[in-house]
Amino acid sequence: MKKLGPLYLITDHTNLTDDQFLAVIDTACQAGVDMVQLREKEGSSRELLDWANRVKEITDKYDLTLLIDDRIDIAQASGAAGVHLGQSDIPVKIARQILGPDAIIGATAKTLDQAAVAASEGADYLGCGAIFPTTTHVKTVQTSVATFKAICDSVTIPVYTIGGMRPERVNAVANTGAAGVAVVSNVMQATDPAAQVQQFKLAMQENQIPAKQMKD
Repeated sequence: MKKLGPLYLITDHTNLTDDQFLAVIDTACQAGVDMVQLREKEGSSRELLDWANRVKEITDKYDLTLLIDDRIDIAQASGAAGVHLGQSDIPVKIARQILGPDAIIGATAKTLDQAAVAASEGADYLGCGAIFPTTTHVKTVQTSVATFKAICDSVTIPVYTIGGMRPERVNAVANTGAAGVAVVSNVMQATDPAAQVQQFKLAMQENQIPAKQMKD
């Protein structure tokens, strides 16, 4: 069964020791994030597989979905639930052929055309942004709230807002049809990750995100 959820943690190792990195993920999972994406931009394939296995131990403990950024092979080798693919990665339709119907495949979409292609090729959800400027070391193009809403309106699959998200900014995507919020630095670099997760959950509840029940 495909298990998605509204508060989506994307990992970032910046300024964290290995032990701190794992501890933040564990704390955030315990505090209430619904799914996790392992995003590691550096290191060998063997190192990435080791990280995937270690993070999967945490997500399994809390019965949460783990996705791997970009790497279909690492997702398969680690037993993760699936992958998240950017515009420069393998196309969604090819990933679906490789991973099969039960895998979760997410895709980045910054335009209506990209959203339509990803949805038609079998993506289970979209990540759309950056809505706000971001401090992560990932190339991003800012996406307006109007474009985000248009993408939400144009597809039937869940759409997550990403990019510089903080609890006080969640209201910017209220009434857009957002299925959830993807968070990176604001939790991974937080002094108190558990409290930050709770602040996000409260802000999402106040702004009725998700606007309707998500389907597995």
